[in-house]
Amino acid sequence: MDRQEKTRFALMAGLGCALFLALALIVIGTLLFLPYGLLTSAASTTNTNVDLTWPDEPGVRETQAAIPTFTPSSSPTIELVSSAVEEGAPQLPGFETNLLSALYQQLNPGVVNIQVYAERDGLSGQGAGSGFILDEAGHIITNNHVVADARQITVIFYNDLERAAEVIGTDDDSDLAVIRVEELVEGAHPLPLGDSAEVEVGEWVVAIGNPFGQQSSMSVGIISAVGRTIPSGATPYAIPEVIQTDAAINPGNSGGPLLNLNGEVIGVNAQIAAGPALVNSGVGFAIPINIVRRVAPVLIESGDYHWPWLGVQGGDVNLTIMASNNLESQQGAYIDQVVPDGPAAEAGLRGTSRVEENNGIEVPVGGDVVVAVNSEPVVDFSDLLTEVALRNPTEEIELTVIREGQEQQITVELEPRP
Repeated sequence: MDRQEKTRFALMAGLGCALFLALALIVIGTLLFLPYGLLTSAASTTNTNVDLTWPDEPGVRETQAAIPTFTPSSSPTIELVSSAVEEGAPQLPGFETNLLSALYQQLNPGVVNIQVYAERDGLSGQGAGSGFILDEAGHIITNNHVVADARQITVIFYNDLERAAEVIGTDDDSDLAVIRVEELVEGAHPLPLGDSAEVEVGEWVVAIGNPFGQQSSMSVGIISAVGRTIPSGATPYAIPEVIQTDAAINPGNSGGPLLNLNGEVIGVNAQIAAGPALVNSGVGFAIPINIVRRVAPVLIESGDYHWPWLGVQGGDVNLTIMASNNLESQQGAYIDQVVPDGPAAEAGLRGTSRVEENNGIEVPVGGDVVVAVNSEPVVDFSDLLTEVALRNPTEEIELTVIREGQEQQITVELEPRP
């Protein structure tokens, strides 16, 4: 990478994507994946190929590699389960021990331990993760990275009874998977799904799973932040609207539920930010349950899920980009590059046309700034990712962009990700 590219990256990624530069995000599903018969340290994968804001550097980007191409003709629905907490159960404040005990007793039968025998990179080994029961038909939600390359899957229920499971569908881009057992054990039941759009910072939450193989462990914390963006781990695409929590999450928790105090699943625990020890740092990330609501029914129906694609790379508007591009505010997603022949390119969206120096810093200039999608304001590049991700493939959207100081409307027909 030359000096100009490095300077541009430092400018954009440093202000817009500091999370990925400061922290090592690791998936937390595989407790142990070793060559069979060898005793070495547990392997948790450090994600070094984080979604990109600018090519070849860590950050956030929207352009990604190939994924499955199924586009459902109709969206099946998930039959929701009523709240796990009985009417009249105590609520916070008070944080009564009885409430947490009651939650555990009612929710734990819906959480499972997932043991995997797999072959990866020519090595045979074992892995472990968590999951939760979605319906009475035996469908179980977990992370894709928990069951990837699985040759044999064993589900261990709350009462230590085991069932063989099969993979029904996986989605690399959201790191979600659905597996299924033929029959639930007695007492096991689906968990009710909440609404992740209603989650607020400061809410108390609980996580139930199998950290370090310690089955049926519960931890308590709060919602630290919402609307985070994290790498999927398997593809260059980012997962939007992620929930951050300080509830203790460790290797083995992946795929397990993050729940509110009404006993509703609001997220699927997936990653933690950690140092060399690769253990809980108080910064954990859960895939929002509203993404599960979209993806899981399609995985059950077809085995894969197809996300929409815009075909751009960019970042947030910082003060320097705002000044160099004569923008009136920092609102919007700056478009640096447009993928040739992609939906954005076909619609006429423009990326950076030149680079100018501002106080010794090379600054991209001339790219469109997207400030709204279908009249919904876009605050930053993460907002743009979210607005696109929640659309249907081939859906037509209207972008409001600022180009050379003038507001314009550009209609883009999205495509399935290539």
